[in-house]
Amino acid sequence: MIEKLAEWNPWWEDRDAINELKGKPRVAYQNLIDSVSVKEVTIITGVRRSGKSTLMYQMIDSLLRNGIEPKQILFVNLEDKKLTKDTLDAIYDSYRESINLGKSYIFLDEVHRKPGWESWVRKKYDLKANCKFVISGSCSYLLRREYSTLLTGRNLTFEVFPLSFEEFLLFKGLQLDREKLKTGVLLEKTRLLIFRYLKEYLNWGGFPEVSLKEERFRKMLLEQYFDDILYKDIVDRYNLNAQKAKDLALFLMTNCTGIVSLRNLRNSIGLSYDTIKDYLSFYKEAFLFFTLDHFSYSFKEQKTLPSKIYCIDNGLRNSVSFKFSSDVGKLAENAVLIEIKKRGIDVYYWKGGGEVDFVIKNKDQSLSAINVSFSDEIKERELGSLLDFKKEYKQVKEIILLTKNTEKKERGIKVVPIWKWLLSIC
Repeated sequence: MIEKLAEWNPWWEDRDAINELKGKPRVAYQNLIDSVSVKEVTIITGVRRSGKSTLMYQMIDSLLRNGIEPKQILFVNLEDKKLTKDTLDAIYDSYRESINLGKSYIFLDEVHRKPGWESWVRKKYDLKANCKFVISGSCSYLLRREYSTLLTGRNLTFEVFPLSFEEFLLFKGLQLDREKLKTGVLLEKTRLLIFRYLKEYLNWGGFPEVSLKEERFRKMLLEQYFDDILYKDIVDRYNLNAQKAKDLALFLMTNCTGIVSLRNLRNSIGLSYDTIKDYLSFYKEAFLFFTLDHFSYSFKEQKTLPSKIYCIDNGLRNSVSFKFSSDVGKLAENAVLIEIKKRGIDVYYWKGGGEVDFVIKNKDQSLSAINVSFSDEIKERELGSLLDFKKEYKQVKEIILLTKNTEKKERGIKVVPIWKWLLSIC
């Protein structure tokens, strides 16, 4: 057992081994890194390959830099086939008996691979086992359902996404002066570089490893990500028909940002209503897709009207959909939705005479409306639908049109370049 664990814990032998594993820092997740110092269980969720394991390694690096002895830290990836037959008790007891009896920091990656993990962690926590637990999983509903009852009040939860546009720029080595961005004082060279990287981000998405790869390897890597998410986190976990699950996922990828109804999906794919509903819920649990409900103060209307579908990452969508980068407008809209999700905002879409891409319900109960048009040609329908929405709802305090590069105010509508909005400086 100890030999198997030692493979995952090279710092036991060489403290500096962590330097090869910790990757690039992600400022947006500093609170997650710092949570290693509190007693509550840290739970990290998010789509596969979004950087959860790397953030765990960064937590380990933080511990080592702050004087924690290497053998006080245990990291285990529970997808390791060598550990398939080993229980959490067997892993934990072997570590305690052979490596460290004192204060320990236990990192369990892909914890859902071990049935009953939540009861096991709660028992250790309640018995004050002198451990800090950090656990990760690639399934939103599985984790929420299980720990909501067993770990209530005992955990801090963080959701990890692929890179934001700001993080993407940092990974590319471009650190921007936010004050200059706000005032618009930018060198033309910098502006052109931002826009070049924006097009790359819209086409290839924000998975950390993909952003650092040569272009010729990116599609291959993204296709592998798609297969891993589909088969490991969805098909194998829920014992689904692999071909049906793939067909539906590919159809949704191709129709990303569109309105989908169960009837249309049934007619297009030939699956039953119940199968489609189940598969959709599994895709969402694995963070592959998000759906948006129609905005209405009537809950019945909100749930009766069809939803819009979005993908976790543009690069993933482009790598497997039937048309690569067929519509940059769709890619821009999808990127905006993912950014809204990262910000933890309550979001919907609205369809009246026209359509509003995103309706945001603010904390003060006011509303904001956003349309996305990756163009500098401002179309009347984009403005008209926003104005119609404002006329319909008195709670609207802000209406925004995101464009390619145009910035101005028109008929009370704030027109902003999408890159500025993504960088949160508008």
